[in-house]
Amino acid sequence: MDLRVFTEPQQGATYETLLRVARAAEELNYGAFFRSDHYLHMGSVDGLPGPTDAWTTLAGLARETKTIRLGTLMTAGTFRLPGVLAIQVAQVDQMSGGRVELGLGSGWYAEEHAAYGIPFPKEKFGRLAEQLAIVTGLWETPVGQRFNFDGTYYQLKDSPALPKPAQTRVPILVGGHGAKKTPALAAKFATEFNIPFASVSDTEQQFKRVRAAAVEHGRADDALVYSNALIACVGRTDAEVKRRADAIGRDVDELKANGLAGSPAEVVERIAAFQAVGSQRMYLQMLDLDDLDHLELIASEVAPQLT
Repeated sequence: MDLRVFTEPQQGATYETLLRVARAAEELNYGAFFRSDHYLHMGSVDGLPGPTDAWTTLAGLARETKTIRLGTLMTAGTFRLPGVLAIQVAQVDQMSGGRVELGLGSGWYAEEHAAYGIPFPKEKFGRLAEQLAIVTGLWETPVGQRFNFDGTYYQLKDSPALPKPAQTRVPILVGGHGAKKTPALAAKFATEFNIPFASVSDTEQQFKRVRAAAVEHGRADDALVYSNALIACVGRTDAEVKRRADAIGRDVDELKANGLAGSPAEVVERIAAFQAVGSQRMYLQMLDLDDLDHLELIASEVAPQLT
């Protein structure tokens, strides 16, 4: 089980805060540092000092970390034109020496689009499918050849399809709960399928759908990595768990029911339940980015029990 750190900076974090978390995650041997891609806070927090851009952040981290992988859960397809996104991700991958992963979703948070003047089209899923085709198509086009695309939403003509990422293939994450279109899209384009904030039973059902879609698309059902994203709230004692839950404004019982909460032993048992239905990777949503001891506790007392 690969444990990765997943942050939500729109809730209130500076670049320096994210750099501290990424460096701590690297030192503690987490598999990756990921961040959300949002421009507006959610819930009752004030979001101060304001949002940070996902790919601007990752570009900085690419130069200020050495080994940890870097990525997004999920880049919003509404935020960037696919040709521009392909250039951005390829450049950051070069800057990192080949450590970037791209999670790409359709975009869903209408309020952040209104707040920052970003168009929020009604038909988002069809656009996402074209974006995935364009981004991967640009990267896969051999140097010296041209890429063309004539879609419903995007058209590219005689593109030199440059620059290229450092990696031969940048890992692509597709995720979600959709029963038909999402598995089909993952089967066609993704190297990893992620289901966020789901129960064990829902995870099992969705993984089965994606595996079936992969086979229908001519791929092995294990050609993708299967992963979850869940909130983490771990403590050595009940008091420590409650302190961490209080710090993020959540109830302990709710966190135990819907996330990874409790003692290290409880969390190991909970993760094992997801492993049993095929999960290979866990993105730990860390909401208190000042609590680096939380990262150390999971790395020292949870991770060793999962190998």
